[in-house]
This record gives sequence, C-alpha cells and structure tokens, in this order.
Amino acid sequence: MRILLAEDDRLLGEGLLTGLKNDGYSVDWVQKGGAALSAITTTPYDAVILDIGLPEMSGLEVLSMARSKDITTPVLILTAQDAIEDRVKGLDAGADDYLTKPFSLDELYARLRALTRRSRGLSQQTIKYKNIIIDPAAHSVIYNNETIELSRREFALLEELVISAGRVLSRSFLEEKLYNWDNEIESNTIEVYIHHLRKKFGSELIKTIRGVGYTVPKE
Repeated sequence: MRILLAEDDRLLGEGLLTGLKNDGYSVDWVQKGGAALSAITTTPYDAVILDIGLPEMSGLEVLSMARSKDITTPVLILTAQDAIEDRVKGLDAGADDYLTKPFSLDELYARLRALTRRSRGLSQQTIKYKNIIIDPAAHSVIYNNETIELSRREFALLEELVISAGRVLSRSFLEEKLYNWDNEIESNTIEVYIHHLRKKFGSELIKTIRGVGYTVPKE
C-alpha cells in the first residue's frame, strides 16, 4: 500500500517515515505544499497524510485544489491546532479524517486502515477470498487454515490483487502501488513476486492476461 506523507517537520517526518515503512507501507515524503499537490495529482496513492501547516501552500489549500481536480484519494490531515473550527475547516475542505498532534503511531495506523477500507468498500477488518484470509492490521495471511509467511511486498501484491478481484491490473500500476520514489525497479520484479505467490497459493490464483496484466478471478 502506497502512502504520501506531507509533513514539513523533519523530526516528525523522519519518525513517521520509519514507522510507516516498518508497518509495511511504501511511503513518499514531501515537505512543501506545492510538492504535495503535484504528487497527489500524478500518483495513485492509497491514502495521504497531510499536515495543515505546510510552507508555500497550506495543507488546506492543497486539499481544496486536489478535490477540485476530482482526486478522491482518502486524506488524513494532521494539525497542531485543536480548536473545533480548525477541524471543521479541514473536513469541509475534503479531508476524510484528522489527527491532532501529538498522536500515537498505533492510532495513525488504525485510522489509515479504516480510511482505505472505506475507500474500497470493505466493511470487515479482514479480507476473505475463497480459502484465503488476509489481515492487514496483523500483516498475516491464512491459507487452508495455515499461516503463510510472505515478504512485505508479496503481502502488498496479494492484498492489491485480491481486493481488486475481477479487474486486470497492469504491471506499471502494481509497480506504482508497491514502490516509492526511492526504489529502483527491475524489469521483471512484479513477475518474480507473482511467481512466488503462485508457488504458495497455487497456480490458479493469479491469471496472466497477456499484454495487459494480472488478475485474481472474481469468486
């Protein structure tokens, strides 16, 4: 799952970047409003963590402009201001949720999971597909009643494909979901992870649509 972090406080930003990566997210970090707006409008993020007090352009301005361009990515705003009117301004500008500084990382993770569940129309904490149960909070997968060990990117790829069951996802789309700006991607990287998942869950789980991409059939 790929997240945009827009936070100008270097100490907080570095802490969030480390924490989010350790929790399995692929993260792009920007520190200015203009960079945040550019990233939001050009990259298919699963969620955005947006500080209100950004330089160049405030988080509220970034959010308003993104929504005016019909960008529907879930946005969690961060603010050091705890007045009700500031929360209202953020929500009215198009935010989906907010956190007031200081906050715990566990709460941030939980709110991100809730935002992405709602944006994808999921009502349960776990994702079930036939005899596979995916738990995003625990980063665990159960297959035929047995726990399956997956790498961070194998887990992210399986989650994306299962949630999108019935849709064909291109290799470039999957690369954008799994990798941030700092990663170098080899030409066959997605194919390698697909191969690993087929070995663990059977060759019939993921179908290759030649010249288009990959899909998990609808149940």
